Amino acid sequence: MTFHKLHGLGNDFVVVDALDDPEVARDAEEAAPGLCDRTFGIGSDGVLIAVPSDAADFEMIMVNPDGTRGMCGNGLRCFARFLRHTGRTTADAITIDTPGGVTTARLLASERPDAGEVEVDMGRPLLGRASIPMRVGPGQDPAAHVIDETLMVGDQAFPVTCVSMGNPHCVIFVEDPSAMDLAHLGPAIEHHEEFPERTNVHLVQVIADDELSLRVWERGAGLTLACGTGACAATVAGAVSGRSGRQAVVHMPGGDLRIHWKPEGNVLMRGPAVTAFVGEIELDRLPRL
Repeated sequence: MTFHKLHGLGNDFVVVDALDDPEVARDAEEAAPGLCDRTFGIGSDGVLIAVPSDAADFEMIMVNPDGTRGMCGNGLRCFARFLRHTGRTTADAITIDTPGGVTTARLLASERPDAGEVEVDMGRPLLGRASIPMRVGPGQDPAAHVIDETLMVGDQAFPVTCVSMGNPHCVIFVEDPSAMDLAHLGPAIEHHEEFPERTNVHLVQVIADDELSLRVWERGAGLTLACGTGACAATVAGAVSGRSGRQAVVHMPGGDLRIHWKPEGNVLMRGPAVTAFVGEIELDRLPRL
């Protein structure tokens, strides 16, 4: 199987072209855990598969390292850059079908086809409890926003603000994200009973009205250097909770994204996407994880 390896701020992906052969898509999805394995495979935070779409120019299937399907903002930027690099498109604006709906990626001017900034319209965030989704208990309004709601994790209480960007996000505002054990807290919240489809987990520090610092635990992937949908969710959560504004530079271990939650409702995400290398791999050599 031929593949491209791309990353957005260190959030890295194996990208496979299955536009002409549905069997390639099936093989890539089945092999995704092995492809993502950093010891016996290529190593990545997920596998992106390009397939035809009736609703958009292309469809992106995103598979997590644990084999589940997901949605990823950094992945969308990498996917758009991959399509330009491989000559699948020469357009500056590409529509992409995703689990969160059809979105538009705009490739910004770059001297190289394999690297450069991409701006993605991530659509409207969903804030209702049932839409995130979260468990709706007796007497709870399924459309109510979850803002600074107490979540018990063992014997610890955390005020959480939750957002869907086509995938669920649990945002916790803290004074110092680096001082907390996200490797322990992340999986405990990801698999919490309040989140029937699990959730991404983010520790966020408000530096200024237009500046946030974010650490990421991704659903199905674990600790990652960056998360595009997470940066969007953090910005939305800061705005709805009154902690910060609707535009922010979001700092993550892998680098920065620029997020703008527009007054009309859509969230724009801007940041880099870079091709690291291109290669081939024999699937029968991969571990079956």
